[in-house]
Amino acid sequence: MTEPLVRMENIRKSYGRVQALVDANFHVNEREIVGLLGDNGAGKSTLIKVLSGAVPLTSGDIFIRGKKVHFRSTSDAIAHGIETIYQDSALVTQLSIARNLFLGREPIKTPRFLNRMDQEAMNVVARDLLKQVGISKNIPPTTPIGSLSGGERQAVAIARAMHFDSDLIILDEPTNNLGVAETQGVLSFVRSARDSGHSCIFIAHNIHHVFQVVDRIVVMRRGKVVADDIDPKNTNVAEVERIITGMSDKEIHDAIAQGKQPQG
Repeated sequence: MTEPLVRMENIRKSYGRVQALVDANFHVNEREIVGLLGDNGAGKSTLIKVLSGAVPLTSGDIFIRGKKVHFRSTSDAIAHGIETIYQDSALVTQLSIARNLFLGREPIKTPRFLNRMDQEAMNVVARDLLKQVGISKNIPPTTPIGSLSGGERQAVAIARAMHFDSDLIILDEPTNNLGVAETQGVLSFVRSARDSGHSCIFIAHNIHHVFQVVDRIVVMRRGKVVADDIDPKNTNVAEVERIITGMSDKEIHDAIAQGKQPQG
């Protein structure tokens, strides 16, 4: 059996007496888009914060391609190929598309001791990346981020993760507050990332958006993963909503397609 790109085993996270995660098991395969669903307080945000290095786990293990890793910070996660994109995308609205793509990692012209940014090199890469994520409009790479639409900003953030060879791109509510056309654009960008060899975790309250783009759905409830192998092609929104809101093990097995293995 092929080793997953990322595997989290028996993850616990406690805040004093509050258990945010209880023996949670989660994995992402190579070139896979996983939809992570659950009500508010289900534990999905905490799971992602642990995986992205934003908060330390209380106990449990994380593996990258079978090798055990320890994340003390988000920098550790990024060094292991995990990039997280939040709703605001951590973009600087006053700077250009090209500058935002390389923010903190700008190429330097030679001689390097003069410390001059290579703006033309950034522009060339930016043009290519915008095409890769599906932006067909001819947007100059010198365009300030502040003049882009919400969907285009998400595309820039995804392009940045793709360029710096992030193996896993975590998207936290990427379609929130976007219009229909922009939402479809973001979903297209996510598919482009997978087709380029990246894996993605897609977190959204809008289940219909999840169904349109993911390969597999994982559901969390009360800090636990209660179903981790739901094929969106073999189920429907109503059945997944019933799993999210709480059902017995027998009901879960009856609700999803034959051959699934929900976890308790």
